[in-house]
Amino acid sequence: MDLLGLLINNETLPASGGKTFTRKNPISGEVATEAAAATTDDAQRAADAAAAAFPEWSRSSPKTRRTVLLKAADMLEANGPQFVAAMGAEIGATAGWAMFNVTLAADMLREAASLVTQIKGEIIPSNRPGSTAMAVRQPAGVVLAMAPWNAPVILGVRALATPLACGNTVVMKTSELCPRTHHLIVSSLLQAGLPAGVLNAVSNAPEDAAEIVEALIAHPAVRRVNFTGSTRVGRIIAEKAGRYLKPALLELGGKAPFVVLDDADLDEAVAAAAFGAYMNQGQICMSTERIVVMESVADAFVEKLAVKARTLIAGDPREGKTPLGSVVDVSAAQRIEQLIKDATSKGAVLAAGGRIDGTLMDAALLDHVSPAMRIYGEESFGPVVTVVRVGSIDEAVRVANDTEYGLSSAVFGGDVNRALAVARRIESGICHVNGPTVHDEAQMPFGGTKASGYGRFGGNWGIHEFTELRWITVQDGHIHYPI
Repeated sequence: MDLLGLLINNETLPASGGKTFTRKNPISGEVATEAAAATTDDAQRAADAAAAAFPEWSRSSPKTRRTVLLKAADMLEANGPQFVAAMGAEIGATAGWAMFNVTLAADMLREAASLVTQIKGEIIPSNRPGSTAMAVRQPAGVVLAMAPWNAPVILGVRALATPLACGNTVVMKTSELCPRTHHLIVSSLLQAGLPAGVLNAVSNAPEDAAEIVEALIAHPAVRRVNFTGSTRVGRIIAEKAGRYLKPALLELGGKAPFVVLDDADLDEAVAAAAFGAYMNQGQICMSTERIVVMESVADAFVEKLAVKARTLIAGDPREGKTPLGSVVDVSAAQRIEQLIKDATSKGAVLAAGGRIDGTLMDAALLDHVSPAMRIYGEESFGPVVTVVRVGSIDEAVRVANDTEYGLSSAVFGGDVNRALAVARRIESGICHVNGPTVHDEAQMPFGGTKASGYGRFGGNWGIHEFTELRWITVQDGHIHYPI
């Protein structure tokens, strides 16, 4: 197995201290990846390289940036089999999930390529005669990008694409759980022709993460930080970014509610709920975690969803015989098992699933969940979904909002205007009427509220995050001053 090096200034380098770390396959326990474990000196070197490359890249033409990003999308797709192998080995992902990652990530690169001519300003009327006042957006500088393991290609590319399109340079701190997958992303972009230093990647041992991140945030050339991951770590990133006065874009945890009204098409609702709850073993920030269903249709809905859930069996993704693969590690499976046991001990009914074999867990459905149970409020991030029964629309809205999170949500109902009125009352950055909570498109404003973070990825909203807005004037020089 090849040792993955650091990617700095378009060179593959060992860690300056010679240290490495390993990521093991969650199912077999075999070493999936061995990677260089960066020191803070290596992190500084990566940020220095990005800083040195910034002046030229920030002045590059839209055509130059568009050409590289479009070629990068093609390279990403060409490397699809390598991504399938890496994601299967590092995180136990199915081939279908890996290829979905590659396809959407390629779309994100193409969407970013279209943004290069959308970085616009405006002329602002000035009270000063002979003065032309402009609001101008310019590249911010070096961007620190951090993405998680669960949708590693989608979220890894999202962390890089718009910053590069806007003329910034980037340092990516790869995830300790999928260093090979993230390394492949950066390699694909370098193969597309990015100049030296424009995109750099550092991998680190888990125990070194805090000091590596702080060194990068503190670097004077780093002007923007974007992080996708857990709310717990996001709070730490936000505190560090605030200490150094660096704007941060944070997309964090979720506990997505899925509201089923009494006039919903139950078959459609069940199909969307199953997809949203169990795709990628429920390890998606938008995953449906809470189904809030009106009592009059609850029995029928739960019966239909239980039938569907029983077909969603987990197995080794390398064999490709089951719809579900592995959760990320044994501790995740154990944590989910404890959440289920706590709920059933307090009156919840396990309506389907619950079999756990190491890191393989079949789809599970918990009915009659109440606030007394840990799983009511805690993010499960696994193939389990809860059902809370309610008696009215007002109660449905209250339960949907009874969480610290606010990323994605969904409402199913036959009367679309009625369902839309409910959607408007839900406290989340994203809400889909008659669609699943798991839905992402490159051009949409993606992000959350409350403990799910702040800022928006996607489309022109991403341009606002990764550029500096400046006021520039041109004056005719014939000005009368009071002194």
